[in-house]
Amino acid sequence: MDFLSSMKEDGLLTTYSSRSFLLEPLLLRWVFGFLHVVLLLVLFCLWVRNKVWGDSGFGVVTKSLKSKAVLFCSLALSLLNLVLLLLSGFSWYESSCSDNEQLVSLVVFVLAMVSWGTLSICLHRCSDYEQTKPPFLLRLWLVLYLLVSCYSLVVDIVIYKKNKTVHVLLPVYEIVSFSAALFLGYVAFFKKARGSINRVLEEPLLNEDSSVGATPYSRAGILSLLTFSWMSPLIETGNKKALDLEDVPELHVSDSVVKLAPNFRSMLESSSDGGGVTTFKLLNALFFSSHWEILVTAFFAFIYTIASYVGPALIDTLVQYLNGRRQYNNEGYVLVTTFFLAKLLECLAKRHWYFRLQKIGIRMRSCLVAMIYEKGLTLSCHSKKGRTSGEIINFMTVDAERVGSFCWYIHDSWLLLLQIGLAMWLLYMSLGLASIAALVATFLVMLVNIPFGKMQERFQEKLMEAKDSRMKSAAEILRNMRILKLQGWEMKFLSKVFDLRTCEEGWLKKYVYNSAVISFVFWGAPTLVSVSTFGACILLGVPLESGKILSAIAIFSTLRQPIFYLPETISMVVQTKVSLDRIASYLCQENLNPDVVENLPKGSSDIAVEVSNSTLSWDVSSANPTLKDINLKVFHGMKVAVCGTVGSGKSSLLSSILGEVPKISGSLKVCGTKGYVAQSPWIQSGTIEENILFGKAMERERYEKVVEACSLSKDLEVLSFGDQTVIGERGINLSGGQKQRIQIARALYQDADIYLFDDPFSAVDAHTGTHLFKEVLLGLLSSKTVIYVTHQVEFLPAADLILVMKDGRISQAGRYNDILNSGTDFMELIGAHQEALAVVGSVHASYASEKPGLVRDAIDSKETQESQDLKNGKSDTGEANRQLVQEEEREKGSVSLDVYWKYITLAYGGALVPFIVLAQVLFQLLQIGSNYWMAWGTPVSKDVEAPVNLYTLMIVYVALAVGSCFCILVRSTLLVTAGYKTATELFHRMHRCIFRSPMSFFDTTPSGRIMNRASTDQSAVDLDIPYQFSSLAVTAIQVIGIIGVMSQVSWLVFLVFIPVVAASIWYQRYYIAAARELSRLDGVCKAPLIQHFSETISGSTTIRSFNQESRFRGDNMRLSDAYSRPKFYLAGAVEWLCFRLDMLSSLVFAFSLIFLISIPTGVIDPSLAGLAITYGLNLNTQQAWLMWALCNLENKIISVERILQYASVSSEPPLVIESNRPENSWPSLGDVDIRDLQVRYAPHMPLVLRGITCTFKGGLRTGIVGRTGSGKSTLIQTLFRIVEPSAGEIRIDGVNILTIGLHDLRLRLSIIPQDPTMFEGTVRSNLDPLEEYTDDQIWEALDKCQLGDEVRKKEHKLDSSVSENGENWSMGQRQLVCLGRVLLKRSKILVLDEATASVDTATDNLIQKTLREHFSDCTVITIAHRISSVIDSDMVLLLSNGIIEEYDSPVRLLEDKSSSFAKLVAEYTSRSSSSSD
Repeated sequence: MDFLSSMKEDGLLTTYSSRSFLLEPLLLRWVFGFLHVVLLLVLFCLWVRNKVWGDSGFGVVTKSLKSKAVLFCSLALSLLNLVLLLLSGFSWYESSCSDNEQLVSLVVFVLAMVSWGTLSICLHRCSDYEQTKPPFLLRLWLVLYLLVSCYSLVVDIVIYKKNKTVHVLLPVYEIVSFSAALFLGYVAFFKKARGSINRVLEEPLLNEDSSVGATPYSRAGILSLLTFSWMSPLIETGNKKALDLEDVPELHVSDSVVKLAPNFRSMLESSSDGGGVTTFKLLNALFFSSHWEILVTAFFAFIYTIASYVGPALIDTLVQYLNGRRQYNNEGYVLVTTFFLAKLLECLAKRHWYFRLQKIGIRMRSCLVAMIYEKGLTLSCHSKKGRTSGEIINFMTVDAERVGSFCWYIHDSWLLLLQIGLAMWLLYMSLGLASIAALVATFLVMLVNIPFGKMQERFQEKLMEAKDSRMKSAAEILRNMRILKLQGWEMKFLSKVFDLRTCEEGWLKKYVYNSAVISFVFWGAPTLVSVSTFGACILLGVPLESGKILSAIAIFSTLRQPIFYLPETISMVVQTKVSLDRIASYLCQENLNPDVVENLPKGSSDIAVEVSNSTLSWDVSSANPTLKDINLKVFHGMKVAVCGTVGSGKSSLLSSILGEVPKISGSLKVCGTKGYVAQSPWIQSGTIEENILFGKAMERERYEKVVEACSLSKDLEVLSFGDQTVIGERGINLSGGQKQRIQIARALYQDADIYLFDDPFSAVDAHTGTHLFKEVLLGLLSSKTVIYVTHQVEFLPAADLILVMKDGRISQAGRYNDILNSGTDFMELIGAHQEALAVVGSVHASYASEKPGLVRDAIDSKETQESQDLKNGKSDTGEANRQLVQEEEREKGSVSLDVYWKYITLAYGGALVPFIVLAQVLFQLLQIGSNYWMAWGTPVSKDVEAPVNLYTLMIVYVALAVGSCFCILVRSTLLVTAGYKTATELFHRMHRCIFRSPMSFFDTTPSGRIMNRASTDQSAVDLDIPYQFSSLAVTAIQVIGIIGVMSQVSWLVFLVFIPVVAASIWYQRYYIAAARELSRLDGVCKAPLIQHFSETISGSTTIRSFNQESRFRGDNMRLSDAYSRPKFYLAGAVEWLCFRLDMLSSLVFAFSLIFLISIPTGVIDPSLAGLAITYGLNLNTQQAWLMWALCNLENKIISVERILQYASVSSEPPLVIESNRPENSWPSLGDVDIRDLQVRYAPHMPLVLRGITCTFKGGLRTGIVGRTGSGKSTLIQTLFRIVEPSAGEIRIDGVNILTIGLHDLRLRLSIIPQDPTMFEGTVRSNLDPLEEYTDDQIWEALDKCQLGDEVRKKEHKLDSSVSENGENWSMGQRQLVCLGRVLLKRSKILVLDEATASVDTATDNLIQKTLREHFSDCTVITIAHRISSVIDSDMVLLLSNGIIEEYDSPVRLLEDKSSSFAKLVAEYTSRSSSSSD
């Protein structure tokens, strides 16, 4: 195939006549042409056959060869033939179309290009396939092609050895053809059919049909793919309406995490070889999970790079052409065609390169998120202590995103070397040895960056560490915002967040200013390189001509982009390495040991649970194990009760059966499935029904039984949406008792064999507790194995076996009567219980002798009647039924200009913005001026005299260059200053507003939404958005500069440019409607993913106990794909727009070129025309970049819009009202007067308290009782103004609490809340977060609440660490810490909101005794489920359905045997007495 044999005149190849017929190149060309015609005919016939008789031929061909490698090979051969066709075409054209041999070569190349291109299209369109052997004809054709290729290569070698006249391209082409034929032959003859592969490995991960319907991208034709027209329907839809997630097509199965994650996991595991995950192994797995896509993008990047240097290489030729030097006829049109085709190829390659890079990024992020989630499900408790939920969420929201973003830079390292190599080669061809100066200057600039790169890496690491600390603290604060507001601590904790942010801002400041210096160095780099090169030319005597100068400037301009983005690439490499290090470190964390518990098949043993000589500990390295020498046998159907004092190891015993506690020695065996009810309720966001079903199919009869047994029927009747009511995050819109009962219902519905209950009855009232015990444990679970922890002695007699825990050991075991007198530990518990009963009995006995003068508060009978009338109503008339938790709000339509204005003017009132723009304008003018000066000051050719001498030329050029560099320094510094200040201001505004928002905001807003803004959106504001604004301004100014220079050549360019700009604007407006909504959906779809992740981490024990890991992984993947969909189609939309803009700007450039070559020589200065072409080469890039920057800014500014959303949330009333501050001694008496109090949680919700009027006398103890959901906790929240009354008032010592500041109220009251809360930090910071008390006072409080000895045992005493949520302290100990807080505070009014629900009876008695001793002169308001906690109160308030049913002294209420309180006491007494008998 001697396709260049006709180039005899140029000396490229000469043929000789002594060749034999078999060595004749013309024969070989005819044979090759014939073979390609045969291939086309075969494909055509099989296609016709397929259309007429179905997929019996054509499909077999395509399906048999279908693979990415074959597709890539065919496409490469087609493109190679296209390149050779162009080269031969130019050669044939230069020979005046007279060489017949060359004409034959042209025909052969056309046939080869078309045939291989047709095969590529066929292979691409065949997506789902089952490999089979190719038909005989195709295999025969491949054999012939292989033989001819081999023969042709041998011929070239023979000719070369004899004559050495073969052109270098010829053997290259033959080697490629032979290699391709060899590979295709291997695929056709030796590759195993796909059907023979083990299909087990390809089963779908989820129990779903793995075949996903064709997507617009997967079913698009080749032309649609090339032009991104497959995006047009979605963009059109976006113009007609605001896009919702339902409008966005699904991802194809190859891009779905459902398929990607298992492959990635297997690659990671195979590379780990049993060792831990390292950064290299993680990177290796990421590469091989998308290696074909990465190679395809590398191919596109290579094509783009080659095409981008065609223009600079031809500028000198074009200038000489305009100066009158013509090498051949129609040279001008050939040049214009070459310029245009190079631009077209550059555009296509760049667009598909960029799109596929984003596609790879989405895949990698999805894989990492799946792995991080998987790890969160299996993380051991010891590992969890070192990784808080906030940190783990950061791995997903920040680190995985950054790895995905790194794909933009994946090829930059080798591309930079290629671009520098091409640039140096072109410069050497033009300027000779002076190009060495350019090379030295380029490497000097790169070397200067090394120290800045290292600093950038360190700053990035520190910035991420600081962000982790802040997010960790923010996550904990958001979880516990209710207790912070009750205690009046929210501003103290806000200052803690601000302190953490200040540390973060310190590193952010260093990071952005370092970036500014790097930006200055590299914007100045092309100037430094050009000054060095032109200076070297003068020193070496290389003649400077305007054509060569302009060619060099164009090369420097092309080289600017990779050099300019080098610092960003280095920064991104650094950031990505840090992120991969962090993820790898996390993935190396210890998993739960699956061998702790031996799970036996159901029915294989009579023993349900067997624990033999087991020692277990949460901290294996601790000298004092959590559980010691545990021996236990539980037979099927047994009821086992576990009791003991606070911290004795009851919950740890259940956790060990679940396999959560690391085992030191012994064995644990469990036979059957498990159901677990945790002490702290774990509720998922979603409907009540979804929480109960927990992934099981609905069986209505069983469901109704479970709901009834758990006393949920009445609750569901009251709720407007029944069991379809959406529960807020962590069950925020449910009472503690309702959460616990839903949790019990969830366990019951699973129909497990073994049930583990961790004191679930403590969170419900006595009546409900009794009902649950009878209906659940003794009813529905009568035939099941149940192990239950309880502090309520009355539930012990029904047990077949009672375990008494003390100091991590089983101190006593047996039936109730057997162990009653066999040891002291159980007797202590029974004694405490009897002591509580004695208190109830004493009240019973004393009512006869009670003095008649005791005050009884009258209740207005009319008011009571009215309240009773409202009792059964669900909501007030006219209330709109609306769920409490709504879908996340998102703006629709274009981003308001107000958002841009607020962002721009936030820093220093926008004073820096004009100076930033001015600096960039001056830079552009000085750059144009310097280039114009060099073009004007140098001659067009050697025979023309230069206008100025070389010394003046360089002095002026250097001065202009230095001036432009100074402008860049000013712009970079001012930009990062303004961006840093704006980010800081936005952060403070949003957090102040969030912390000051009412509790209803947190009740209706999942923390994932807030965390998303505090992490992802804040990161965008910190690091991205300033550069997006800068990019837009810089590119706009550059486009104006380019058009300005081109218009100097001819104003006619405006005839094309104006309509092109109009078309570009129309395209941009048409595109942005869809892109904007896709970007918003991107933000909205992230919050559910974060929220699900957060919920999974907190509920991992419950999820594992029900063996629901697979379902939760599936949910995570579904949410991950939902998040990826808008990203994928947004990437397609961007490239859809950029492709069209590139085409339009290429038309402007082509028109300018045609105009220049059409006018007579001498009309336009060739130097000026060359300068216009030099700038015009960048027009398509800059114009597309301008629109892209504009759209990208609008997409990114949504982060500011979302932050401003939460910076304008309505605020609570003032914390302090200076004009109405109570006296320092207030409240001195503690009188609480409630008048006609009506409360609802939201305007659309029913009244919870329906007109309450009563008075709590100062110094008296008042107990509040009532069924779960009767309004007890709501009354307390209203007292603290967590909920503002709808009507009525509360007065404390005559002061209306609605008229004073919130902190003046809350800091004067004390509360021990229902959920005992501890914060990460120390014992001291938990007792005294406001730092108001001395160590002696803290020790005194600890001793009073019986924790002093426990804390003294610890090494660091008051500085002993408390882990996240106080997880290294038992529930009872956390409750005692809360008691310690109020003992320190010593307020006149103390509220106990079911404060002793989580402690045993003995500890409850201790707390009551402590309160009686130290708060004897205070007003104590107690909400309790234990009658013994309120029976000795001075007054009892009984609430029912939000109204007062009874309010009097316990004695008087007990006198009336028909009173509800008397019935409650009688029920409690009879139940408790029966247990004591």
